[in-house]
Amino acid sequence: MLSVIIPLLNEEPNILPLYRELSDALAQLGLEYELIFVDDGSTDGSFSVLEKLHKGDERVKVIQFRRNFGKSAALAAGFKRARGEVVITMDADLQDDPAEIPRFLEEIDRGYDMVCGWRCPRRDPWTKKVPSKIFNFLTSLLSGVKLHDFNCGLKAYRREVVEDLELYGELHRYIPLIAYQRGYSIGEIKVKHRPRIAGRSKYGLGRLSRGFFDLFTVLFLTQYFERPLHLFGWIGIAAFCVGFVINLYLTILWFMGYRPIGNRPLLTLGVLLIVVGVQFFSLGFLADMVVRTSARRPGYTIKRELK
Repeated sequence: MLSVIIPLLNEEPNILPLYRELSDALAQLGLEYELIFVDDGSTDGSFSVLEKLHKGDERVKVIQFRRNFGKSAALAAGFKRARGEVVITMDADLQDDPAEIPRFLEEIDRGYDMVCGWRCPRRDPWTKKVPSKIFNFLTSLLSGVKLHDFNCGLKAYRREVVEDLELYGELHRYIPLIAYQRGYSIGEIKVKHRPRIAGRSKYGLGRLSRGFFDLFTVLFLTQYFERPLHLFGWIGIAAFCVGFVINLYLTILWFMGYRPIGNRPLLTLGVLLIVVGVQFFSLGFLADMVVRTSARRPGYTIKRELK
């Protein structure tokens, strides 16, 4: 059983061509499959097209959000409803080629838990390629996960990977990092990338700053979520030690007769660092005791679902 999840937003002219290409590519595999389209609050006629497809093909499942919640929420909704042993994700803009799916399945059969696409060459304007290169470089550098294209929409997962993912905000960019930190093996293959011929991109330069902050969120959640004292504690100890050394130095000067020391800015800095150090250590200690145990609510609400 193969599940293909396609999140979309205002992609009305691309849906039917994508459905035909997917049907042709998957028919050649001889596998049972389902297509899960997640309409992320489209304001055009996307849902009407999807509704017609659902009526004509029982393998087409449709989820419609009440408003635009973002790609992470759309993927989370699709993952929750996917029944396949292998899950494929791809964008609805026709830039991902469904003919690449058999290659992803081959890599899964080789033992990888997750396989990422690498759009090479990438058929996008420089306003998308440049921020993407910066994003991929920083993510690879800070996380240690050596991938060329973290945010390619075309990916394949074993079922246990998607069941283990908790997506919200804009964490879809870091799915490979999250999976890697949880011990899953990650592969990457070059895939054909096509220029967009209809509709318009939903992403711009603004996503670079959002992605940068999300990166630190992911690094914290994957490396320090269950041991926050290891992060805040070391920051607190470092600040406390520096402040202690400064104040010790001023104390020695006082005993040597270099008085007064109360009007020196260095004394204020030393005291401040000691206070900040104690606060950071206390924060880490308290966070260690209050590690999140309650399940998150889904980050979306569904208006209609066609099963």
